[in-house]
Amino acid sequence: MIYALLSAIALAAVMTTGDVLWDALHIRHRVANGLAHGAAMCLALGLSVGIRARKPLPAAVAGPLIGVTAATTFYLLWPSMRWGAMFAAWMLLWILFAILQQRLDRREDLATALLRGSAAAVTSGVAFYLISGIWTNEHGVSSPVLRLGSWAFAFVPGFVALFLRRPAGVP
Repeated sequence: MIYALLSAIALAAVMTTGDVLWDALHIRHRVANGLAHGAAMCLALGLSVGIRARKPLPAAVAGPLIGVTAATTFYLLWPSMRWGAMFAAWMLLWILFAILQQRLDRREDLATALLRGSAAAVTSGVAFYLISGIWTNEHGVSSPVLRLGSWAFAFVPGFVALFLRRPAGVP
C-alpha cells in the first residue's frame, strides 16, 4: 500500500498548494475558480490511477473531466444541501475514479469497481469530514504542514480502497 500512501501525499501536496494560493492571492470563490481547482485536483488523482495502470495519458485526460463533473455536482447541489454538497461530490469523484481504474486495467468487472469506488467514497468521505474544519471553520488551519497532513489523511483511505488487490486465487 506504499503506492496508496505516496499517491495520497502527492495529492495532498497539490491540495495544500491550492489552499495556499487561494489564501495568498485572495482568490474569490467563484464557480470558474472552483471548477479549475477541481480539475487540477483530479488531474493529480487521475495521474495516480493512470501511472499505476501504466496508462497515464488517458487518465490525465479523464481526471480533469471527472474533477469538473464532481465540482459541477457540488455547485448544482449547493443551493439545497450547502456543505453537504461537498460530500456528495467527494463521493461521486471516488466512484468515477474507480470506474476509470477499471476501464484502464480491466482486471475486474464493473460491479467490483463500483463496490471499490463506494468503499473509497465512504472511507475517504469519513476522513474528509474529520478534516473539513481546515477550510470550513472561521479560523481555518493556516499551517501548510498541518494542511498537508490533513489532506493526506483524507486521501489515504480512498487510495487504499482503490488500489487494494485481493491475493491471487482468492475469490
